[in-house]
Amino acid sequence: MNTRSIATLQRRRTLLAVLALATGGAGWLTARPSRAAEAVVAVPAPSTDPAAPAGSTSEVAVLAGGCFWGVQGVFQHVTGVSGAVSGYAGGAESTARYDDVGSGTTGHAEALRITYDPRQISYARLLQIFFSVAHDPTQLNRQGPDTGTQYRSTIFAQNLEQARIAQAYIAQLTQARTFGNAPVVTTIELQKRFFPAEAYHQDFLTRHPDHPYIVINDLPKVAALKRMYPKVFREKPALVGARA
Repeated sequence: MNTRSIATLQRRRTLLAVLALATGGAGWLTARPSRAAEAVVAVPAPSTDPAAPAGSTSEVAVLAGGCFWGVQGVFQHVTGVSGAVSGYAGGAESTARYDDVGSGTTGHAEALRITYDPRQISYARLLQIFFSVAHDPTQLNRQGPDTGTQYRSTIFAQNLEQARIAQAYIAQLTQARTFGNAPVVTTIELQKRFFPAEAYHQDFLTRHPDHPYIVINDLPKVAALKRMYPKVFREKPALVGARA
């Protein structure tokens, strides 16, 4: 991405955060509240949570829940996660670039590819964190101040077993009315490739903890993870930069 595009991105995110601070959540932002400003929803443990396949030490999950900065920041602090890469999924390789995805016309969603050890944390448990602290699954084609299909809530199932677990969990949350009268709008998409995002997006929360957008929208998610799931929280994140 060129310097001008990076500067545009920074200005946009900062403007959203400054507006939120200046208005105290009033005005146009009240119709698009940040999940970070609301009470985090405690979701029940998944009833469908099969044991890890024998001999399996590494699996991949791809999830999309709004701006990937915060979603990446959350899962990098989960025990058993060895890698969490921000990127794009749902569209073609030719449009897997931030400038294109931001148009909302590519079919891509800002997504996260999670590499994890199923002996330490299951796919279903990752979904529990996804639905409770990583994002709000009741917001359709948006997340907090960000709007567009590129911010949709989607589970990019890597196989039929993942799709089955995800479908069962969504049905469980719906039946339990976990989010009250608000429906879970999370979709499940199969056979969609993942493309890593530009380097400047990786580890953004860790590298820019004072960025207004991160402070308002994302640091509260990491704090909620630590508070609600202390047994799987780890202080040292699994950074992309550390693996390079």
